[in-house]
Amino acid sequence: YSNDWCRDGFFKDKPVCKRQGNLKTLTKSQRLLDEYPKAFIVNVDNVGSKQMQQIRIALRGSAVVLMGKNTMIRKAIRGHLDSNPALEKLLPHIRQNVGFVFCKQDLAEVREKILSNKVAAPAKAGGLAPIDVFVPKGVTPLGPEKTSFFQALSITTKIARGCIEILNDVHLIKADERVGASEATLLNMLKISPFSYGLRILMVYDNGSVYDPSILDITDDQLVNSFMAGVRNIAATSLEIGYPTVASVPHSIVNGFKNLLAVAAETDITFKEAEKMKAYLADPSAFASAAPVAAAAAPAAAETKAAEPEAEEESDDDMGFGLFD
Repeated sequence: YSNDWCRDGFFKDKPVCKRQGNLKTLTKSQRLLDEYPKAFIVNVDNVGSKQMQQIRIALRGSAVVLMGKNTMIRKAIRGHLDSNPALEKLLPHIRQNVGFVFCKQDLAEVREKILSNKVAAPAKAGGLAPIDVFVPKGVTPLGPEKTSFFQALSITTKIARGCIEILNDVHLIKADERVGASEATLLNMLKISPFSYGLRILMVYDNGSVYDPSILDITDDQLVNSFMAGVRNIAATSLEIGYPTVASVPHSIVNGFKNLLAVAAETDITFKEAEKMKAYLADPSAFASAAPVAAAAAPAAAETKAAEPEAEEESDDDMGFGLFD
């Protein structure tokens, strides 16, 4: 540290202050790399200092945001390659205006907090549009003197009660294209802020693995369905080529049991599992009577219960004596 301080607590020697800032970034990077096994690589374009402060507050207790020079972060990572070689996978992604969000909690939950902190922003001429921008049809607050802006953009309008009315929805700006001066001016006059800016997640680091953030959208049900589809494909292939596998053995056993039942049905050979089948084949009417009997069992039981008191009375009358005689 320099001994040359000013009254406000800042270094008089700017190069010394700069070196101390770089050393602080390096130290913090090394500490976070040691402490946290997970991290998001985020792009911070168009994110102001006030919004960054709000993001840090929202993530407090669940994640830590690291911003610094790319060269210092690379240096910190290279210094940890001996103890954690997997960190080398991060180096190709540290370029342009990026930062890190380190965490220990569930990545999906932290991602929701990151993406929920966005600020609406107007369109600026020359800027790159992150999304498609549409202007809805309807009456605008603009007077007839502004018709030239709409004509320059080939937007069909008419005058309604002294205001310009847009007749159809207009696809004004396409995603990943530069915003023109006329488009930006029109959106500002209509008081439309089409864009929202915040931390944009580029890649995910998770215990040595680096992958696209879209992987976090995969649910457990999707994983199970994909796994079962693979198992079915393996079983079908194994059965077709006659090569037994763990996936095909249950199907082979079932098919073999069906063959045994077929042999038992055509011969006098029998076994416990085939007895019920042989009973049905010996009495084909059982096929037709089994279902109707089961369906009629419940109504018949109800009728029997209702008829029981009358039957008892008739029986008592016929016998000629009462219950206590």
